[in-house]
Amino acid sequence: MYNPLPLYHTAGGLVGTAAALVDGIPSVLRAKFSATNYWTDCIKYECTYIGEMCRYLLAQPAKPTDSQHRVRIMVGNGMRPAIWQQIVDRFKVAQINEIYGATEGNANIRAVGFLPTLVPTCLHPIALVRVDEQGNVVRGDDGYCIRCPPNEPGMFIGLIAQGNAAREFHGYVDKSDSNKKLERDIFRKGDAAFVSGDILVADDLGYLYFKDRTGDTYKWKGENVATAEVEDALGAVIERRDCVVYGASVPQTEGRAGMAAVADPGRSLDLARLAAHLDHSLPSYARPLFLRITNDIEITSTFKLKKLQYQKEGFDPDVIKDPLYFRSGATFVPITTQLFNDICNGKVKL
Repeated sequence: MYNPLPLYHTAGGLVGTAAALVDGIPSVLRAKFSATNYWTDCIKYECTYIGEMCRYLLAQPAKPTDSQHRVRIMVGNGMRPAIWQQIVDRFKVAQINEIYGATEGNANIRAVGFLPTLVPTCLHPIALVRVDEQGNVVRGDDGYCIRCPPNEPGMFIGLIAQGNAAREFHGYVDKSDSNKKLERDIFRKGDAAFVSGDILVADDLGYLYFKDRTGDTYKWKGENVATAEVEDALGAVIERRDCVVYGASVPQTEGRAGMAAVADPGRSLDLARLAAHLDHSLPSYARPLFLRITNDIEITSTFKLKKLQYQKEGFDPDVIKDPLYFRSGATFVPITTQLFNDICNGKVKL
């Protein structure tokens, strides 16, 4: 097994090391992930099973080693549907396994997870419950949480059972942070659950599908916008550049306007083509109004995008040194100080 992930990461520490410790599978650890050396490492150590870092691998120039390896299984979480088939076709990996979970959580499942509809819901260790637009749990007239019916997105929670190793929640060092992840009196007095912060949906057969993170959904023109959907639409035209979508606050308006940060160090992105593609792919309320061109997209040590930081910085050209653009007509135009003030003062129609 080839494991270039941090060992405190769920995939790197649990899936990766467990294969070595439990089944004795030889494992190759890399101190730091390298997209350039990924496949040459797999060839060198004759790896057949790897943790996936797909968007970074696709961004590398195609080369013969892409398919000269012996890898037959990739495992990880969060692979976008837009790149799944590209991975299979380019790297000739026969099997892709997806998992869902959190290192500290008690509700980890193998994708696609499954809630058997023939089993009474009171026996399920996990559940989907109704939440409002801010991601806060909604309670019924009886004061308890409301289970989501099939095909209704809801918050994924793990019911806590102390003494059961698979369902305990030990919390964080900071007790206040621990309390933020707990919800009490879920379906009966005295019970508790770990709140994942993720929105999932179950179909009529009970199969679970990841929808979005609660902080990754914003409202614009009365409609809820899932950033994952917009990022997938962008991905089809920005040629595997990294991107992140978020809602930007605009004075004198309700909700948040869509904004995208795209890594384009060469400044070669065709903005008119991008605008046309978004018009074709997304409803008007979901199309980003603002664009930020960066040299790269900041990520955490576990390769998650720092979306909140971009959201806080907004679209003020006197604060942000990256090029900023505003959707105007059939393309995006540069945001000047005057245009920024006109937008904030309501002189520009959004």
